[in-house]
Amino acid sequence: MIPIKDIIPRRQTPFVTYFLILLNTLIFFIEISIPHTLLNSIFYIFGLVPARYTHPEWAYIVGLHIDNYWPFFTNIFLHGSWFHLICNMWALWIFGDNVEDRMGHISYLIFYLLCGIVASFTYFVFNPNSTIPAIGASGAIAGIMGAYFILFPHSRIITLIPLFFIPYFIEIPAVIFIGFWFIFQLISGTFSIFAGQHAGGIAWWAHVGGFIFGLVTHKFFIRSKYYREFYPDEYFFKFLE
Repeated sequence: MIPIKDIIPRRQTPFVTYFLILLNTLIFFIEISIPHTLLNSIFYIFGLVPARYTHPEWAYIVGLHIDNYWPFFTNIFLHGSWFHLICNMWALWIFGDNVEDRMGHISYLIFYLLCGIVASFTYFVFNPNSTIPAIGASGAIAGIMGAYFILFPHSRIITLIPLFFIPYFIEIPAVIFIGFWFIFQLISGTFSIFAGQHAGGIAWWAHVGGFIFGLVTHKFFIRSKYYREFYPDEYFFKFLE
């Protein structure tokens, strides 16, 4: 299933979402313009390597400073491939603008960054011995999805389902789409504990941590004077709230 768009129109220009997409893309262009050996070093320096803090002897041997905690922040702006970047930025494009509407630009930016940091910490807790750099904005975006899950319960996601090479589009309620996504992350993260840390090259627990943080704390970032306007397909539900 490939999410195409949601049905909730934005009320203002999502400048921060645009900025984050542009920033991540520019950084990725810098990544692909430098030699592979140098890029690998950058991933180890600015990516989150849990063993850097739990195994200081190993960190010293490979040249990593154990008193540098910036990787918990900087890793969320790095991506390992075009597919990695596009998937993350596409999800941010779909869910970010509406959450930015509800929070306002500055609060939304702070919320996004905090979700990324909490996601990084969650990954660290569940993968303390990993020597593989964790990179990517997916943990922060998971936090945005957690906020969207609560803020827009009646939204629907237009989703592409290829059927024998024939494109088929359906509308899936956002709570079902995001809910199943989260359950999959949780199950995959649990499996990774037994199958080996960072199994499959995906930081499942970063997604789980970011999502839960966004789900629980988003209300502290909502603009107090926000006007809740209902759209035609939501009028039925406003009487149930």
